[in-house]
Amino acid sequence: MHAPQTLPTEPAAVSQNKPTMLVVDDEEGPRMSLKVLFKDEFNVLLADDGPSGVALAQQHPIDVAVLDIRMAGMTGLEVLERLKFVDPGIEVVMMTAFETPETLRQALRLRACDYVNKPFDVNTMRKAVATALGRRSLASETKTNVEKLAALQNALTDVREEERIARDQGEIYASIIHDINTPITIISGTIQSIKQQVADATRLETDDVELVKEQLTRITRQVNICIDISRRYLESIRNTPDEAAQVKVNELLGDVRETLRFDPSSRGHDIVIQPLPEDPFARIHGIDLVQILNNLSRNALQCSSQAHRVELKGKILQQAIDVDALASGPHDRFLNREGFSNEPPLVALSVSDNGPGISREMLDKIFQRGFTTKAAHSGSGLGLSIVQRWVKRSRGGLHLHSEPGKGTTFTVFLRASIPKA
Repeated sequence: MHAPQTLPTEPAAVSQNKPTMLVVDDEEGPRMSLKVLFKDEFNVLLADDGPSGVALAQQHPIDVAVLDIRMAGMTGLEVLERLKFVDPGIEVVMMTAFETPETLRQALRLRACDYVNKPFDVNTMRKAVATALGRRSLASETKTNVEKLAALQNALTDVREEERIARDQGEIYASIIHDINTPITIISGTIQSIKQQVADATRLETDDVELVKEQLTRITRQVNICIDISRRYLESIRNTPDEAAQVKVNELLGDVRETLRFDPSSRGHDIVIQPLPEDPFARIHGIDLVQILNNLSRNALQCSSQAHRVELKGKILQQAIDVDALASGPHDRFLNREGFSNEPPLVALSVSDNGPGISREMLDKIFQRGFTTKAAHSGSGLGLSIVQRWVKRSRGGLHLHSEPGKGTTFTVFLRASIPKA
């Protein structure tokens, strides 16, 4: 076997400004002819057998390869297959003195660019190599563009993720401010009441002291609610699992009654809060359920400036609910259908009002972030967004039924546990 005839393989011997051609032929004449023909346009590497040609392709980036089909040992078709394995982008021109339809079909199947008959015509060979180099350049450019596009898509994804994080953080900050607004209002009002009681008094009577103590207890309670709300949002950012969280429903309804009693939006309206005959545990973090019911109740109170009734009540369900039936009416919507854990026992807590109701056109909009029907500067549109967040986090469901002129009912379905008697 002849030793492979190649140009020096050291990196310094290969010009970086010219493409590289690999010629594999077991005849010296065609090899040297191609070297002379293309030496000014290419770095030309020569090999006199298939294994040597594959080895050169593994050592150098090859743009175009010219292969003889019929060679001893490894055939040109086998070399073609190996080169495509080394670099699928190598464009290959086959040379053959004994072409057959089957040989040509196999070469094309292996993605050869072209074939030239031996002995080759110079112009035909130049045209075939130029076509191969053009395809290589186009493929390289396409690959570069695809990589650039992928990089841009990754950068865009990063930007979108940063925007999402910033948006979520902004929403969380706004939600905290929204949710602590009520306890802060109660704290402020209670402090004003205390100031009025002690402003002109030279001494406090026993009854006055007891009243101030009660008011200070109320302030402490509301301060703790603010702390709990802030802590709860931090836990939600950290994705702290809370599967074990649960709260006594009737006890929590008492907290909601206390909050709404001092809420400015409750003035002039009839508020009814009915405890459950049994006191089940709802499987949700207590402060989450307080926020859900407070936001739904405030929305119900603010649905109209005219005096109206708002009722909060609940019941225990021993069977899974029919979500499809609840969501089928034109005046109905059901949220978190996919994430809802519809496993009895369930507790259903409803907030109803006999206000003006919600039009069908508005039913889908009211759950959009920032949407509000209130006058400018009088509503943030965050209340129902907050309700959704905590309902979803607790794997609960939220049903809305509303008809114009007939009022609105929001019902929260939560997993429950019933204390043993």
